[in-house]
Amino acid sequence: MARNLILTGGLYHPFDAASETLRNALGEVGFESDITTDIHTGLSWLDDGDYDLLTVYALRFPMLAERFANDRALWAVTVGEVDARRIEAHLQRGRGILAMHTAAISFDDWPGWREIVGAGWTWGTSYHPPHGQVSVRMTAAQHAITRGLPAFDFDEEAYSKMSLVSGIEALATVQATVQDSASPCLWAREVSQGRVVYDALGHDSASIDQPTHKRMLQRAAMWATRRSDADIARC
Repeated sequence: MARNLILTGGLYHPFDAASETLRNALGEVGFESDITTDIHTGLSWLDDGDYDLLTVYALRFPMLAERFANDRALWAVTVGEVDARRIEAHLQRGRGILAMHTAAISFDDWPGWREIVGAGWTWGTSYHPPHGQVSVRMTAAQHAITRGLPAFDFDEEAYSKMSLVSGIEALATVQATVQDSASPCLWAREVSQGRVVYDALGHDSASIDQPTHKRMLQRAAMWATRRSDADIARC
């Protein structure tokens, strides 16, 4: 079994239930996942090099705005130098990162995280329409993660106008309404010696369990940990 560490927790999302759903989904393709909301302690577990995959499925950032004052003590996270070094060392060992949904909003006090994920949330510019029906379309038919997967519609949050790192090549796009343009929602890239996949979907358990999205996530974890294309195709 490959080992996976899921860092989670935060506002506005049912992270407790959805993280368990994610653990079960990845368990079906050979991942044993530990889950924690203690970001700093969780990152310290990377020091032994025992985790093949780090999954960030959380909405955790310094929360300095006054509207977050009542939630700051529970959910605010500031990424320190030691935390950053641990994530970088994980990639330097050739390990994988799966960043999901709100991961692009998290850790926004550390510019290096945006470079790793491939995108960042710009307050006042980035947005999503209300949770509801969206359309997901594959744009890279030959990539191991998306090969053979059909387009699908389901209820989700469609993240739009995020700040993307130069060179991002979308494997899939999401569109909420005909008035909104389609936005990249999935990509996979080499970072340092490791592999990183960002999936902008995943608001809740229903999203994770949607059959095609579930296969996308399973394949993303397999690709990030360098499973063969043949193994991924069987998923």
